[in-house]
Amino acid sequence: MKNRFNPLSFIVSLVLILSTGYFFYDHFFGIKFEEIPYSVFYKNVHDGYKYQNVTITENNIKFTDPITNKNFITQNPHSPFLEEELLKNGIKVTTEKNFAEILSLVFDVLFYAIFFTIFFFVFRKFISPNTFKVQHKTGVKFSDVVGMEKLKQDMTQIIQIMQHPKEYASRGIRMPKGILLEGAPGNGKTLFAKALAGEAKVNFIPAKATDFESMFMAIGPMKVKLLFKKARKKAPCIVFIDEFDGIGTRRNYSGSAIETENTRIVTALLNELDGFEPTSGVLVLAATNSIQALDEALIRPGRFDGKFSVPYPDEKDRIELCRMYLKGKSPASECNPEYLSKIFAGFSCAKIEAILNKASLIAEQKNLSCFSITEVDEAVKSV
Repeated sequence: MKNRFNPLSFIVSLVLILSTGYFFYDHFFGIKFEEIPYSVFYKNVHDGYKYQNVTITENNIKFTDPITNKNFITQNPHSPFLEEELLKNGIKVTTEKNFAEILSLVFDVLFYAIFFTIFFFVFRKFISPNTFKVQHKTGVKFSDVVGMEKLKQDMTQIIQIMQHPKEYASRGIRMPKGILLEGAPGNGKTLFAKALAGEAKVNFIPAKATDFESMFMAIGPMKVKLLFKKARKKAPCIVFIDEFDGIGTRRNYSGSAIETENTRIVTALLNELDGFEPTSGVLVLAATNSIQALDEALIRPGRFDGKFSVPYPDEKDRIELCRMYLKGKSPASECNPEYLSKIFAGFSCAKIEAILNKASLIAEQKNLSCFSITEVDEAVKSV
């Protein structure tokens, strides 16, 4: 197994190696100094003696006698006037940082380097160009969607406009900017969006409300701009935003950070839908559980031109759903689609599938070759 690179261990090891190297170099190869009393040094300076290479460190003063060329060292009294007096006497002075200060500086540089590196990668993660992936083929058509016949008919004309925009534009007909699908969870809004893109043979970019959430302020609006920028490059394209009420709720100017961020996201959506930049060939399809929860400015005509309801499946659709979900399963003869559709009245598509799957699991636990109404009833209570 390959060892993973540990930046912290590398930095600690590097500092230890540098510290040890500095110690040995200074001890064995450094310049040797002869120590003299500070009083002698000060008297000579006061008398005008021109020492050379005067270096003031944290604890010492190092200098060279210009006549003997010997190196001397004396204590540093930390006098605030010493350096000024040396300079007045025409002696060049160098102030040298001690090793602790150098080490502190190194650690400061490393800290900022690590901090900005982490910040860069985190920022890249939140604003990555791969945040919204483009699906060139969804693999779903209207024939894969049970029911919603009226909605399919209404969408057929929109498909024609997407495929032939210039022809319809010559007749003064533009493609809708946005369409809202309202309905309870689990009734196939996402599947329908994929089927619409599949029928239209256009690119499909799925997104959900949580994709715009971030621990950093202003990231949400930037993601909105990134999404539409990518959609325009991939036009004709359908942008599908699931859980739309999670980001398109009514703006609240209470001043809290969450409400401020939500307001910015809604404003960014309004700017994109108003076409401040060309959005030709981009259709926004948004799914919500409640249109009433959305900001009024978002859902006015000219932004979301179509509002369609995705209801619970009726009896005919439930029969089709049962036939589809029973494939590959082993139901008893009494569990026919017609009978089950009556039991599942008022259930969503997702719940019907979950119940039939749960019934099969219960039958497996009981070592039964097929599931009966008893297992279906148990599944209804547990799902």
